[in-house]
Amino acid sequence: MEQNEKIENEELKKEAEVQAETAENETPEASAEQQPETDPVEELKAQLAAQKDQYLRLMADFDNYRKNQLKKTNDLLTYGGEEAFKKLLPVIDDFERAVEHNEKTEDVAALREGFKLIFGKLRTYLEQNGVTVIAANAGDEFDENVHEAITMCPAPTPELKGKLVDCATKGYKYKDKVIRIAKVVVGE
Repeated sequence: MEQNEKIENEELKKEAEVQAETAENETPEASAEQQPETDPVEELKAQLAAQKDQYLRLMADFDNYRKNQLKKTNDLLTYGGEEAFKKLLPVIDDFERAVEHNEKTEDVAALREGFKLIFGKLRTYLEQNGVTVIAANAGDEFDENVHEAITMCPAPTPELKGKLVDCATKGYKYKDKVIRIAKVVVGE
């Protein structure tokens, strides 16, 4: 009997082991059905594709921005003076009227007055836009930053030695930058 009990116990153990193995085999399958198995390689490929798409879109946006800025800069360089020229057109119109009037009139004083008005209008426009005349009067100190000595002449008085005697061409500044140096005669 003991032997029969041993055999029965061994059979029970084997059945229990078989049932345990079956239960272990069923559990992963059941959990696999609940959560689909994800391949890490596929997951990384999807992330890479998303990053690549984002990168390409960012590069396209930057390229569009760069082209837009280049176009704006080109337009500014090409048409930047448009407003300045628009504001000069009335002065040109005044000169045209003065030239026409010059051919029809004998009154020299009226012509002079008209040209002075036009000159004043042009000078005012330049000053409003930051263009100023560089001082170059007789007796002023010579400054090589804003004056160019085109000739030297004997000073009419001892006080004018090394100083400006005459101004041949006026100089101009635009804001703080010299755009044309004054050409002067210096006494020696």
